[in-house]
Amino acid sequence: MINTVKRTAHLAQLTLNPVWLALTAALALPMTTLHAEEHSHTLDIDNVPVTGNPLGVASDDMVVPVSVLGGRELSLRRQGTLGETLNGIPGVTATQFGPNASRPIIRGLDGERVRIMQNGVGILDAGSLSFDHAVAIDPLIIEQIDVVRGPAALLYGGSAVGGVVNAIDHRIPKESLNGATGRAEARFGGPDNTRNGAAVIDVGNGTFAIHADIYTRETSNLDIPGYAVSKRKALADGSARTNNGKLANSSANADGAALGAAWTFDTGYLGISYANMNNNYGVVAEENVRIDMDQQRWELAGEVRELRGPLQKLKLRLAHTDYQHVELEDGEVGTTFKNRGMEGSLEATHVPWAGVNGVVGYQFQNTRFQALGEEAFVPNVVTQTQALYVYEELPIDKHKITFGGRLGETSVNSTADDKFTQAFNNRFNPNSFALGGLYTIDDAWSATANLSHNERAPSYFELYANGEHVATGQFEVGSVNLDKEVSNGIDAQLKWKANGHSVTFGGYVTRFQNFIGLFDSGATDPVSGLPIANFQAVPALFKGLELDGKFALNDEWTLKLRGDYVHAKDTRNNEYLPRISPWRVGGGLDYRLGNWNARVDVLRAFKQNDVAENELKTDGYTNLSALLAYKLPVKYHVELFAKANNLLNDEIREHASFLKDISPAGSRSVLIGARADF
Repeated sequence: MINTVKRTAHLAQLTLNPVWLALTAALALPMTTLHAEEHSHTLDIDNVPVTGNPLGVASDDMVVPVSVLGGRELSLRRQGTLGETLNGIPGVTATQFGPNASRPIIRGLDGERVRIMQNGVGILDAGSLSFDHAVAIDPLIIEQIDVVRGPAALLYGGSAVGGVVNAIDHRIPKESLNGATGRAEARFGGPDNTRNGAAVIDVGNGTFAIHADIYTRETSNLDIPGYAVSKRKALADGSARTNNGKLANSSANADGAALGAAWTFDTGYLGISYANMNNNYGVVAEENVRIDMDQQRWELAGEVRELRGPLQKLKLRLAHTDYQHVELEDGEVGTTFKNRGMEGSLEATHVPWAGVNGVVGYQFQNTRFQALGEEAFVPNVVTQTQALYVYEELPIDKHKITFGGRLGETSVNSTADDKFTQAFNNRFNPNSFALGGLYTIDDAWSATANLSHNERAPSYFELYANGEHVATGQFEVGSVNLDKEVSNGIDAQLKWKANGHSVTFGGYVTRFQNFIGLFDSGATDPVSGLPIANFQAVPALFKGLELDGKFALNDEWTLKLRGDYVHAKDTRNNEYLPRISPWRVGGGLDYRLGNWNARVDVLRAFKQNDVAENELKTDGYTNLSALLAYKLPVKYHVELFAKANNLLNDEIREHASFLKDISPAGSRSVLIGARADF
């Protein structure tokens, strides 16, 4: 295994054995608070889902559906990838290209239609280009994740037509801190024999605050229940059923660290942070290929409140990212991908005008993408975007109306070289609009609805791809003649909340005038022998249902229910679109008594028979998991836990995964861990 740890020695001593670091982080951190307790306090940052609403209202007052994971719940839910951490939230699945590369899919939409952000600014990596490229965010250091299910293009651009995932790490302190606060985690076991640990600390004197974090992760090849290749694939094309019990080339080694600082004052803050992450992992589709990733990210953020005049608040966010990964074939560099650029936004909250509250903002992004090597199937590209947006709310007693718009400009320009002999320049003006409302029926019941018109500029690979893409097993061909992707949608929810119980039931319909997808042409590339797939625009219709409920049976027992359904078709020929998740229903029972907490959870995914042409059906599965946790009876918060996954040892193959027929999820396993915070 190639070890990338040495490259971050300048930032932190990450060459420590990961097991030793994990034990030290989980057990030593709470002990250090013994010396600081008298002069410190815990920094309490509320989990406010501002991602779906720049005015920062609570989730119950949101017009669009937002799920928030934070604190202990996020800690116990963490997985090795962002996609798997969120998989199972109503409406959210994952691409699951093996255990090391998995992006969130929201309502059947993924790639360029799901906007992945860090602290409100988009990440720059190569994750949307190919499913074997991991997202450049490690869940170990994330403090909160907001998930907007449904169109959020109004605030975040056309790449948010499917939804938004915003990972918040608090690397730039935003609140005054006098003393020290922190957390640590360590965990061992699971189907991939994970050994990981993370430690986070913030210190401050009331005016200045400093943040530091460090993490390390190491996994072995994934244990699987049976063969990697499914029976359906073996019968369909004669593939040999090998790798019984183990998923070859699925190990990983990752680490990272960050340092941030901020000046905090009564009416705002100004801060900066630097983070470095490394990730070396196997590509399960090719047993001799590994990806070695490195990212460096600078962030600048500031906010000023209680201004005089027409503006109440100004918020600035900037991020500069330098991303690179190399694909190693038998240890030799094959293809290199680089993405470097800056993204930022300036947002102003105005004083109420005729009872209307809202914000106006400017957002920009400038990136330079490079692909170098024999398997580079896209040219070098410079992408520039900028947009003006406005979001407004009009309260009417206990109800409210929301409305807004976004005017954007995007240019995508490729350069010519020995492989791509012609340069292209494309320019688009994607504009989006939305109108929504919340109607409070009584103290327990409310209803929301949101109408949206969304436009997305085609991405560089949809325009310019022309080559062999080994990860998908296709020869991909883009089209420089693609126009903006245009969609119209409606989203509605009915909410009930009373006496510790809550239920949210929602439905949505999104009609695409020209859905840009990758479709098999029926032809074969004569050189590579791969099937040729073209990016083209077709009319499409997405619709679905979502359910999320919680019932407090008594002081000790809580029942949770959830479910989702997605139906997606190419309306040009009434054919199903590929990789759409089937019906899923689930529930959990949570028990708390004193320092003990136990829960059991079950998720049933039904068989997917509604498949695209040349797509195999997928059998259903039942994933039964359990958790046992115990808070130590000490002065500081220290919790030990054990998680059992896939207790039925079912063969779990996610239909949304490109590799569902050669890469199942892990087998029955137990993971133990410790978490501490002060």
